[in-house]
Amino acid sequence: MHPGPSLGLFIFAAAMANCLPVLAEPDRVPKGARLAQDVAKGNCLACHAMPTDAKAVTSANIGPPLISIRARFPEREQLRRQLWDAGLTNPDTVMPPFGKHQILTTEEIDLIVDYLYTL
Repeated sequence: MHPGPSLGLFIFAAAMANCLPVLAEPDRVPKGARLAQDVAKGNCLACHAMPTDAKAVTSANIGPPLISIRARFPEREQLRRQLWDAGLTNPDTVMPPFGKHQILTTEEIDLIVDYLYTL
């Protein structure tokens, strides 16, 4: 028996849905920005030049500036690994292993990645 056009269309649509980029929920980017700038959490601005809520750019220079993130980390997972434990790719880094040492949760790391991908 032939499955019929509706089942074939459903299978095609489901397969295509897996190919589309996942769009961040609108409130995820502001949440990620707050975490990245929170001195008790990400505190990225302590070491990295980056835009702030006041539309200024910090002048920190311990780490590379947080600009053009998609160009530097085209694979989202690569950026997640960097935040989880930068020592995996650079054993001499001074960047804290935010995930490995449970400074940030997996969800918080994902929120920060969503934000950094806008820079």
